Parts: sequence; C-alpha cells; structure tokens
Amino acid sequence: MFSPCLRGFSPGNPVSSHIPKTCMVVAVPDLFLTAVKLTHDKTGAQYLHAARDDPNNLFSVQFRTTPMDSTGVPHILEHTVLCGSQKYPCRDPFFKMLNRSLSTFMNAFTASDYTMYPFSTQNAKDFQNLLSVYLDAVFFPCLREQDFWQEGWRLENEDPTNSSSPLVFKGVVFNEMKGAFSDNESVYAQHLQNKLYPDHTYSVVSGGEPLAIPDLTWDQLKQFHATHYHPSNARFFTYGDLPLEQHLKQIDQEALSKFQRINPNTQVPSQPHWRNPREDHVTCSPDAMAPDASRQNTLCVSFLLGDITDTLEAFTLSLLSSLMTSGPNAPFYKALIEPKIGTDFSSVVGYDGSTKEASFSIGLQGMAEEDTEKVKSIIHQTISEIIKTGFEDERIEALLHKIEIQMKHQSTNFGLSLASYIASSWNHDGDPVELLQINDSVLKFRRALEENPHFLQEKVQYYFKENTHRLTLSMSPDESYLDKQASAEEKKLQEKIGTLSDSDRKDIYEKGLQLLDAQSKSQDASCLPALKVSDITPTIPVTPIHMTKAGGVPLQLCEQPTNGLVYFRAMCSLNTLPEDLKLYVPLFCSIITKMGCGSLDYRQQAQQMELRTGDMSVSPQVIPDCTHLDMFEQGVLLSSSCLERNLPNMFQLWGDIFNSPRFDDQERLRVLVMMSAQELANGIAYSGHMYAMTRAGHHLTPAGELLETFDGMEQVKFMKRIAEMSDLTPVIRMLPRIKKHLLNPNNMRCAINATPRQASESVALLESFLKDVAANRKQFKAVRSNVIERPLDVLNVSGASRKIVAEPNFQPCHMKTFFQLPFPVNFVSESIRTVPYSHQDYASLCVLGRMMTAKFLHGEIREKGGAYGGGAKMGGGGLFSFYSYRDPNSVQTLSAFSKGVDWAKSGKFNQQDIDEAKLSVFSAVDSPVAPSSKGMSVFLSGITDEMKQRHRERLFDVTRENLLDVAERYLSVGSKLCAVSILGPENDAIKKDPSWVVK
Repeated sequence: MFSPCLRGFSPGNPVSSHIPKTCMVVAVPDLFLTAVKLTHDKTGAQYLHAARDDPNNLFSVQFRTTPMDSTGVPHILEHTVLCGSQKYPCRDPFFKMLNRSLSTFMNAFTASDYTMYPFSTQNAKDFQNLLSVYLDAVFFPCLREQDFWQEGWRLENEDPTNSSSPLVFKGVVFNEMKGAFSDNESVYAQHLQNKLYPDHTYSVVSGGEPLAIPDLTWDQLKQFHATHYHPSNARFFTYGDLPLEQHLKQIDQEALSKFQRINPNTQVPSQPHWRNPREDHVTCSPDAMAPDASRQNTLCVSFLLGDITDTLEAFTLSLLSSLMTSGPNAPFYKALIEPKIGTDFSSVVGYDGSTKEASFSIGLQGMAEEDTEKVKSIIHQTISEIIKTGFEDERIEALLHKIEIQMKHQSTNFGLSLASYIASSWNHDGDPVELLQINDSVLKFRRALEENPHFLQEKVQYYFKENTHRLTLSMSPDESYLDKQASAEEKKLQEKIGTLSDSDRKDIYEKGLQLLDAQSKSQDASCLPALKVSDITPTIPVTPIHMTKAGGVPLQLCEQPTNGLVYFRAMCSLNTLPEDLKLYVPLFCSIITKMGCGSLDYRQQAQQMELRTGDMSVSPQVIPDCTHLDMFEQGVLLSSSCLERNLPNMFQLWGDIFNSPRFDDQERLRVLVMMSAQELANGIAYSGHMYAMTRAGHHLTPAGELLETFDGMEQVKFMKRIAEMSDLTPVIRMLPRIKKHLLNPNNMRCAINATPRQASESVALLESFLKDVAANRKQFKAVRSNVIERPLDVLNVSGASRKIVAEPNFQPCHMKTFFQLPFPVNFVSESIRTVPYSHQDYASLCVLGRMMTAKFLHGEIREKGGAYGGGAKMGGGGLFSFYSYRDPNSVQTLSAFSKGVDWAKSGKFNQQDIDEAKLSVFSAVDSPVAPSSKGMSVFLSGITDEMKQRHRERLFDVTRENLLDVAERYLSVGSKLCAVSILGPENDAIKKDPSWVVK
C-alpha cells in the first residue's frame, strides 16, 4: 500500500503529466517511508521523494560544485544567490523569509563538492512560499556586484565615511573563513583532505582560503553560477506528508520548464593512486587552553579507500571504522588513547564518506613531538594485530544494535537527516534509494560474515596493510603563526593597494559610501510571499501526562508512539552538595557512566551499554525558575533509551552505577580528564558566542552564576588545571562524596516515555530498580537555607515537586570581561537582566529581540560590520542578550547593540515588522517535538501546557506600545542592569580601559 500522497502511483504508471515516465517507487519499511525516484525528461534533473507520515516537510536542492582554486567561489556564491533574485529582487530575501515564514529549518551549506539549499516547515502554504523563494534564488539570482562585495570581499576604507582612513579587506565570507582558519581542528582537517586528494577539486579549499578570497572576481562568480547551477547538475529531494504532485508541478513551472538539458561536466575523476606513501607537515597557532602547553602536536595517518557509491562496501568500511576506533574496546583506543601519549584522537578520525572516494584516518592530538615515530609504529602494529585477531562477535552485534536503534528513533528533523545522509553518494551518481534500504545492507553484511569469518580482517589487509595511498600528516604549533598570517594578509593588502591609481581610490571610497547607503536604507520586501499571524494555530495540542509514584519516587509517565523504544530520565537534585564540590559536577557527569560499575570494568560496561541501550548519559542542569529571576533548580539529569526487550538490562546498568560505581582506576580517569579538557579547549572557536553570553550572564542572576561554573570559561579553565595535575588522587577522593549526594533516590524524580503497550511493564521495572538502589537513600541537609518546594504541575499538587533554591539577597552587578584568545575574530555579548518566563512582559521582549535582529542588528553587525552573525534574543533565564559571532570588530559592536536599543525606542518600525517578528518567534515556539521529548518542559522546568498557552496568547497580543514600553523600561541606559563579555585577539583599547577585567 503506498502512502496517501502516492495513491494511484506505480512504476511506469505516472499520475499526471508532471510526473515523468522514468519513475521508480520503492517501499522502505525500516524507515516507514515510500521512496519515489524520478528523472526530469527535459533537463535530466534528478528527483527523490520520501513519502512519510510526518508533517515536518522538507525540500532540498543540491548542485555538484567543483571549484579548482581556493577563492571560495562556491561558498561566496551560496551567500550571494540568497541576496535577491528575479522574482524577489529585494536585498536579502533569505534572511527576510526567516521572519515571514513558520519554517522549522532554513539554511544553505557548502561542502567540498556540492552546495545544498534545504528548508523544512509544517505548514503547506509556507512550503509553497519557501519553495518559490528557494527556486528563484538558486536558478535566477540577481548576483549584483554590491552583494558580491558585501558577502565575498571588498577593499574599503576602515571607516567608509572617511576617505583618508586606511584601506582594509572586508566581507562576510572573508571574516567567516578567517574565523574557521583560527580553529586548529579545522585547519588540520582542511590540510589533510587537500594533501590526500591532491589532483582535483579536493586539493582546494571550497569554503575559501582567506588569502585567496581577494583573487576572486565578480565575473568569475557569475561564470561559476552559469555552469554549476543548472537543473542538469541538480538533485531535488522532498520529504514528508504533503502530496508529491503539487511539488513537481511547482518545480517544473517555476524553474525546470525554463531550461534545456546541458552537459554540466562537473564529474569528479577518481584520485590517481600513489605507488608510495607520503608524509607532510603543517603548522598551527598555539592553544592557550591546551591541557598541556608542551604537548600540542597532532599526527595522523590517512588511507584512501573505495568509491562511496558502492553502498555495501561503504557500509562495511564505516562499520569496520567504528570497530577499530569507537569506545574503550576498540583496538586503536587501547593502543593510542590508553597509553596517554596524546589527549585524544586527532580531529579527523575514522571513516569519512564525504568525498567521491572515502578515507580512513587514525592518529592523535595533544602529543609531544618526540613521540612521532612511536605513534606511527603503534598505528602499523595495531593494523597487523587486527588482521591477526579480528573482532569479537559481541562487538559486531553491539554496532548492529546501534543501527537498529538509530532506525527506530524518531527525531524531529528526520527529513534533514535523510537529505544529509544521501547527499554525498547521490552527488556522485550513487543510488539514494539503495542507501535508504539500510536493513538490506545489514543482511548482506551478516551474510558476508557468515560465509567468510575473516571477511573484516581481509578488508583491513586490503585497505590498510597493503594500501600505498597513505598520507602521514603531522602538525605542530608555531608561536609566530598568527603574526605570519597577519603579515601575509598585510602583504596581500599592500599588493592590491599598490596597483591603485588616485581615481581607483576615489572609486573605492564612493562604492563604499554607496554600499553603506544601500545597507542603511529601509528595504521594501513586499514582493516576498508571507504567512499572516492569522495563519498560526491559536492553541497548542495538549500532551497527556500521568503523574504517579514508583518505589516512593515521583514519576511522570508519557505514553507516545516511540516505535518500540523506551526513554528514561531521572532528575537528581544538587541542593545538598557542599559548595566546594560544585566545580567538579560536570567532570563527575562525564565520567560516571565510563569508569565501570558492579562486576563490570569500564570496557565491559561500555560493551553492555552498546549492546543493550541507545545511550546512557548524565548532564549538569541549571534550570531558572519560570516565576522569579533569583530562584533556580540545580541538579543532574540521567538520560537513557533502549529497545523494549532490553529494559531490564538498562535498569540493571543504572542499578550498578548507583550501587557500586568504580572510582579507583586513576589511569582510566586521567584518559577521560585529558579527553574532556581537550574537547572543551577545541570547542571555544565554534561556540565563542555561547561562552561570551554565559559569561555576561554570570553576574546578573544566581542561575547565571552557576551556569558559568558548569558551562562557561570558568569550567574550561578548571578542566585545564585538572588535566595538568600529576596526581589525580585528590580528584578521586571527591567522586564518592559527590556520588552520595547526587545518586540519591530521596532527591530524585523520574520520567518515562514509552508506547501505551509498554507503559505498565516500564513502571514495574523502574520500581524494582528503585528497590535495588534503596540503600542509597540518604537524608542530607540542604546547603542553603532558602529552599522552596513547589509542585511540578500547579494543577496537580499531589504529583512530583521541585526543590528550588531562592537567593532573595542576590546583588546583580555590572561587569565587563575580556578573554584574550589566539583568534583573529571576536565573539561579543551584552546581557541585560529583565523578567522571567511567566511575567507579562516576557512575550514582548521575545518579539522585540527578533524584530531588532531582523530589522536593525543584522544590517549593522553582519552587512556593515562583516561579522558572520549577530543579533538579540530573550533567554529562558530572564536575560535579554545581544551577541555577535566571528566578528572583526569588538567595542564597535557594543555600540551597534546600544544603537539597536535607540532604534527600538524611537519606534522606527511598523505593524508588518511586528507581525514578522511574531511569525519568527512562533516558528521556534511551534518547532516539532519528538515522541521521546514530549512532556519534558513540564518535567524539567515546570512549564505546563497551560503556561505555554498563556505565553502563546501574550505573544499574539503584543502591541507596538508594549514594544516601546519594554525597550524603554528594561533596555535603556539609565534603567538597565547589564554585563558585557568579549572573547577575542589582543585588544589595546580594552587593556587601557580600567573598566574592563582582562582574563
């Protein structure tokens, strides 16, 4: 039986003139979908539709983009096509549609060899609107020179209004790539790909190498579009429950019917195989946050594998890669990680199927230069050892079990996951339907293993032992790396300036003023389609939850169509934990499921977790109260999932963790500490804006203070100190102390999401688990005297309750903090203390944040300032935050924030602007929730469906007067309580200003 939208469909029996004759329909029961594969007769465009009972419909179009230089042409083109098109000539329709739609996802990606434009929405009219904008953008863009300057690169006066200020490079992609190249992991991955595939498109930087970007011309950009953005070079993918026929009709009418077939000639040839292995070396910037300053080298060995369009071979190699590298039972983990030669695997590790021919990489980061030969020799010895001994059957079963869980787990963005999963292979003419039939691959893999028990060892022999296309790449820090980059950029700049005549300079100044003028003008976006506020559903669907008790512990039961999986959570309070142990909580959470428990050592524990569960994790939680800014809940959240048949095993594993966790293995702890410290240090370059916002909120609310301790720069620095300790005995002594306070059923509430059929058995098994761990019930006194008990659901006082910490005497203070880091770009944030979720002004501040971002800050911070991103948002903890991401400016961005407030107070916005901001807020409020997560907002935060409905009604009711009022009362200079934080390169102006604290 075909899905409803394919009624009357069968291979060779198209339902209408829009459905071409070359059509294949395949049921994929494992993923609960029907796949329809089509080819457009006139242009040869390829099309795949996945019909599935899911209202979150997705569209994506991808083009094979194969640059032959590092000017970043596909990346700059991806930005520029979204700046206006024939039907929608206004500037920046992409960003404007974010506020005219209820999309659940909108973006564009540039990969090494394709560019993809996906969106998803739950609204059928919205789908048609967005499809129209996306089709016109990619096939009929304006590609104006001014947009190329703004998004790509330009020479411009540092102050565009002053012709005697120095000329500098500007541009969004230029700054974005400077930011990307400041991250050592990205630098290493880029070099590795360029050097392993040196003969064609993979030898260049598709995103753009900062010093090569200024070589790109506007004409080259237009030429690249003409040759690559054509239906004959396109692959369309749609997903969800909307009818296919409507999609095909619209795509044909608005785009495909206007083209003839061409030969795009964008195929990527196979990389010629080397006869001999190669070695190479690159340098990077030293990392101030590295766990050990004297060990910052990386070494990795990469092997070229087979073509990714061979689905079974790709599946086998991906599985083989996991067996070799994943988790403490993997041979490379034992050989490389456990001897502590490095802090973690290299940033590129395992199977990579994102290029036409896959690769496999193995190596270490955070190692000493003198260990280079040792690491090489361990890698080759380990390969020989694998060929000799193979893999245990139980490990193979654990991986196949993981695949089964991944297929059953329902995520909210399943369409997007599918689009990304098939993109690379389909890009090189692989069969996307074959890729979706994962179970077929599993069965063929099992058969191959049965027929030949040495099947996997033979693959290792062929691809790793005998493979001469092997690259060994080392990377070491260079103290003068950033200086060299800066002087190379200066040299490039002087070369460009050196060729300029006086009239060129005048021209640059005038063009700079024209661009500034265009960026400053208010935009007429009336040509763009838009939903209306009246298109938004007035009420939310109610999630039925049942509050009960199991073994004396409060339980929230939520019956959901979970596809045969059970999801378990437990929230454990931190209220009795002594203050001196707080900083250790994130470390405790990260190691508690990885050190071994009961009769299992850490290897056996990892094996059982993989065989019996989807995952088991513990994470620190700081949950601001929804009624008061100086109240919050602190705890840790236990989360796990499993197939119904494995529920007893999952609770047995949790029982062992509660009753007899193993804390005595100092060597194991050191490995986990080093990996954790390395991961935190590596994450700053990606998430600098989050660290800046967390720091800014640190002095404004008690919850913000604890959040900085758990998730902020304070935690990064703490883990660096722990990683530097030569003896971890003091840390080991802390762990049982923390455990007795946290894993205590007296301070716990539980939640289960399962199918109605499984609910009662789940509760019974939870009860026996709670009996097993009853000895851990302890009565401790709360550390702070002011703890308030409050029911989770105010309408159900007999159900679960939360113990909230109140700090009525908390004094917020204004702080300006600067973290100097080895980046060429800044991350800037200002946070302002406002109101909690249940306050009547909260909705107005949410709308104001979206409106300021879309109508003012985007233009100031990104278009004029050249940052990759920036804006304002209202946070759940009552903090209104401004932020910028990968920003060439620092203090100037702070003045853009305050200009944004002036703009809001001056009322230079109309009803259309307010309605668009509301649409944007609602697209987030109404984003889909997976069955596994239903009921979680009440379980974690005490935010009930009734409270959400009240917030919803307040959002509908926000008026112009409300927005002017909250801007004046909360964001004005005289009345605001705020703090500021910047992460970025050395900054003389800040150093000289005594009002800043420099870290």
